[in-house]
Amino acid sequence: MPRALTVTAGPLTFDARFEEEAAPKTVAAFRAQMPFVSKAVHVRWSGEGVWLPLGDLQFGVGYENHTSYPAPGQILLYPGGISETEILLAYGGVQFASKMAQLAGNHFITITSGLENLAELGRLCLWEGAQPITFEER
Repeated sequence: MPRALTVTAGPLTFDARFEEEAAPKTVAAFRAQMPFVSKAVHVRWSGEGVWLPLGDLQFGVGYENHTSYPAPGQILLYPGGISETEILLAYGGVQFASKMAQLAGNHFITITSGLENLAELGRLCLWEGAQPITFEER
């Protein structure tokens, strides 16, 4: 049975699941880093999303289950390449991009509850600045 995943971003908490069948290497690499703690900021070029800029952090994975157009509640890991390593969480319409070009990231987590609060997370990041974010299994 898959373990439950909790994503806490600012004052908001979301239940989520790993996409273990579609992105097994990405899930395994991310799990090895858990609990994962970072800061979420509003995206610059992509639309309605927040991102976790991770610089040179390497997860040692390539592309799997990758997309440039995540649905609200889908979380992508961009493993690095033409832009820095990053995680993107869509809360509305997104075309994943950087100043370099359009990007594709590995869809490896899906939020399963609290979707109605995703827009509030976007608003918090846009108007109040970086929000702490934690990914934990329970």
